[in-house]
Amino acid sequence: MSAFHVASEAEVRAGETTDIYFRRTEEVLRAHGLADRRAYAEVTTGSLPERWPWGALCGLDEALRLLEGRDVDVDALPEGTLFPARDRNGVRLPVLSVDGPYGAYCVYETPLLGLLCQATGVAACAARIAFAAAGSPVLSFGIRRMHPALAPMLDRAAWVGGVDGVSCILSARRLGIEPRGTMPHALVILFGDQAAAFRAYDADLPPEAPRIALVDTYCDEKAEAILAAETLGERLHGVRLDTPASRRGSFEEIIREVRWELDLRGFRHVRIYVSGSLDEHNIPSLRRAGADGFGVGTHLANAPVVDFALDVLELEGKPAAKRGKFGGKKEVFRCPRCLSFLCLPRGEPAPVCPDCGDATMEPQLQRFLEGGRLVRPLPEADDSRRRVREQLPRVSLEAAGGEEVSRMPASDRERAIEKAKELYEQRKAEGMDFSQGPCLADEIIPDWCVDVAHSPRQAVDNEPQNQCRSYREGRVCHFVELDPEGNVLRAR
Repeated sequence: MSAFHVASEAEVRAGETTDIYFRRTEEVLRAHGLADRRAYAEVTTGSLPERWPWGALCGLDEALRLLEGRDVDVDALPEGTLFPARDRNGVRLPVLSVDGPYGAYCVYETPLLGLLCQATGVAACAARIAFAAAGSPVLSFGIRRMHPALAPMLDRAAWVGGVDGVSCILSARRLGIEPRGTMPHALVILFGDQAAAFRAYDADLPPEAPRIALVDTYCDEKAEAILAAETLGERLHGVRLDTPASRRGSFEEIIREVRWELDLRGFRHVRIYVSGSLDEHNIPSLRRAGADGFGVGTHLANAPVVDFALDVLELEGKPAAKRGKFGGKKEVFRCPRCLSFLCLPRGEPAPVCPDCGDATMEPQLQRFLEGGRLVRPLPEADDSRRRVREQLPRVSLEAAGGEEVSRMPASDRERAIEKAKELYEQRKAEGMDFSQGPCLADEIIPDWCVDVAHSPRQAVDNEPQNQCRSYREGRVCHFVELDPEGNVLRAR
């Protein structure tokens, strides 16, 4: 018996980690000769946690390993796809489908969902943090907040989502990267002297490891930062502030002071890293204050799971959905230009994007298992991570009103675009300079606004939609997005 409360791979494959009613259902179906009826099922969610506009699909490699060898066909979005809960028409978006005799996968519903729900939540959380960091390095420090058996899963999902490093030795080894970290308070406490601890750390650390000193153990942060810089000089790569909340006051002010004092003494090369209760909401202000990198732990480990469900939608080739679900096999299309999603019955041709109006949408579901046999390679973490990074510059953290992206009715789209252009020309004539990326958030017609910005990331810092009345009143607000030259990017 294992010393730790974790299931073995053999126990998972044997169906021991499923809900009992699936085991009993399988027994009943077999007793009545129904277990071999062909059933098509989809993994979908009706909404995403905390009103996220998108999730980041993760855990697909383990899900495929679970179903490999079973008599099923499995299609899925590529791992790392940023997906909404529903398409532009409100149809639940399938991230994975299973097609085969129901008895071949009945007892795997519970572990299948578990593998996808948690990893997708962590990956989405990491992607949101990476987005907010806007290119500054982010390290995953979350494993101490989670069962150690799950450390490699947590860090893989965080890596896929976009963190730049992980602290766990085993996780890093499996990812093919070097583990990264700084120093604990215990090192300084055991030495009883900050300078002695800094010197010993420098002397005994491998040459390739960056020297990052923790500077909030006993004294004022700027005093310890100056001490570290004067002790190690050019060898000091950075300082880390992990100031407890009870001593923090304004964390931004502490960062500004440390940066000022280091620069004043010629230590401009020393970078400032921060950790402690960080998330995508407070990282932008810390970055603007002068933080160069972020260590995120609890927020990643405690990432909300995505509430996926697996529902049978077709039986023996005929639609068979329960209430509240959309029956039949589906194809998922995505616009390569604006990343809008659309679900259509399987077999229908690729449509022109209803939002862009001139881009042909592309099918997204890929066949991974056929009759239980792998027909394409399992997802690699680095490939999935690259996919997330390619999409991030084209999305925003929050949709209008904090809701999922809500598409503008096609019948009113042209009217809204016309009004948006009129407002743009009016403000331009008044002398507004769009070259610096200012944003308009004026209501052009009820519940519809115009937004002008250089990139979606600008919304992280400026939050122009706060000026929109619909947004302030908590209603979904449609946006016409223009670039600084007044060209229409999209209407949503």
